Amino acid sequence: MTAPRLAENALAATLRAIGTEARAASDALAHATGEAKTRALHVAAEAVRASSAAVLAANARDLDEAGRTNLSPPLIDRLMLDAKRVEAIATGLDAVAAFPDPVGTVLATWTRPNGLEISRVRTPLGVIGIIYESRPNVTADAGGLCLRSGNAAILRGGSESFHSSNALVACLHEGLRAAGLPEHAIQMVPTRDREAVGLMLGMSDLIDVIVPRGGRSLIERVQRESRIPVIAHLEGICHVYVDRAADLAKAQAIVLNAKMRRVSVCGAAETLLMDRAVAAEALPPILRALHAAGCEIRGDSATRSLDPAATPASEQDWRTEYLDAILSVRVVDGVEGAIEHINTFGSHHTDAIVTEDQATADHFLDRVDSAIVLVNASTQFADGAEFGMGAEIGISTSKLHARGPVGAEQLTSFKYLVRGNGQVRP
Repeated sequence: MTAPRLAENALAATLRAIGTEARAASDALAHATGEAKTRALHVAAEAVRASSAAVLAANARDLDEAGRTNLSPPLIDRLMLDAKRVEAIATGLDAVAAFPDPVGTVLATWTRPNGLEISRVRTPLGVIGIIYESRPNVTADAGGLCLRSGNAAILRGGSESFHSSNALVACLHEGLRAAGLPEHAIQMVPTRDREAVGLMLGMSDLIDVIVPRGGRSLIERVQRESRIPVIAHLEGICHVYVDRAADLAKAQAIVLNAKMRRVSVCGAAETLLMDRAVAAEALPPILRALHAAGCEIRGDSATRSLDPAATPASEQDWRTEYLDAILSVRVVDGVEGAIEHINTFGSHHTDAIVTEDQATADHFLDRVDSAIVLVNASTQFADGAEFGMGAEIGISTSKLHARGPVGAEQLTSFKYLVRGNGQVRP
């Protein structure tokens, strides 16, 4: 037997041991009290604060390794932690702790004519495998949300954030121990080996749901290879459409924020669509503000006629998540042209319209087939915390089970409880 085959067998054995431990832990967690889970989350948050220096030291190791592998600036930004971001991770765990425990919530009750009393009640999914890239904060968010929703988590983080993620998992374990909950409820895959992803995707007897979060290549691989149900978080090709009835000052502020507030997040706008009826007046000042902020513009012929600094946009630009200070711009024929473009080229993530016409806004909301659709607001509000849901694992572009921000409630299913008094079916 060759050495690679031996290594593969060893990795498979390791992952199955992790899965077996997670399955046992998920049973304990599913029946844990809300108070115990809340305590675990608060203690974990305090552990993150107390371990800030250790977390930042681990992150420095990741950044040093990333520098030697020429990781792109947007991915460096996703990877990088500082004191403010560490505190945001701790605050996120506290926010998840404050969120009502969804497990056991009665969603509906009714009584049948034969006297059967039926209830639909929230239950955990079981063991959730989360596969993600770069961002270490996802480690804490995913672990915390799985804990709040009574699920065990197997985390396969990006190789770039390996040290940071392990430091954060140690904090989550401190919370679990303090609450008397099994540490195996949250586990980190202890290798950067890419084979681990493929092995996880075949563990249908031990993992109930796979949640991938990353670029198109990761999502497509998971959807292609997984034998386990997937809650997909596809790339964010997000649009802002400026309508003829837009308030132009409002439009400029929204577009600038949607693109440039933070270019590396999935809710960053990647395409600006401008109504042809007002393009000559409205587009030049918006583009000047974007140029001044350091944004490169790639435009269609109508855009370039108004902005000589813009470079030509190809069809591929309409399909690209830049995660960088680059924006594709197209002039369209009104709201119908915008809707057609978004539904053709978008990723069904987050899209916005800027307009003061209520009928046009309602039409856009109804016709755009995306998980999040906004009126007169920045696409960068595509965030579970901004929705009042606490942290979220990501924005699901799936249509089954969960769509949009995936928080604690979205990591549950339900079962039917039926109470009778001797009824038999005729």
